[in-house]
Amino acid sequence: MLPLSLLNAAQNKPMAQLVELKNGETFNGHLVNCDNFMNITLREVYQTTADGERFWKLKECYIRGSTIKYLRVPDTLLDAVKDEQNRARDAGRGARGGNVSGGRGGRGAPTRGGRGNRGGPMRGGRGRGRGA
Repeated sequence: MLPLSLLNAAQNKPMAQLVELKNGETFNGHLVNCDNFMNITLREVYQTTADGERFWKLKECYIRGSTIKYLRVPDTLLDAVKDEQNRARDAGRGARGGNVSGGRGGRGAPTRGGRGNRGGPMRGGRGRGRGA
């Protein structure tokens, strides 16, 4: 399972996420948004210092993806994402495939001149770049 697909599935779910930064600070909150650089926005956030002595409650917080050490998500979310990906994969298998003959695509036998539909007829078999 890819981390970004997991984060995208976790968006706007009412489950708390734990984020630890490379400097040791931790953030607990609800994931609102994430992007391809793993920049995330959390809401209803509790921020804790690296030594754990002080903490703050923030309404909303933006965290740059390059500063994140790790993310912890609930196991229930992991299970839900796995099930969703399995359903999507099974549905995709049923929709694709089954192209027995004719139609487009596939890796059937070449039909014209043995070149696999990549142009006109074969030209004497002398290879590329040697003229006609």
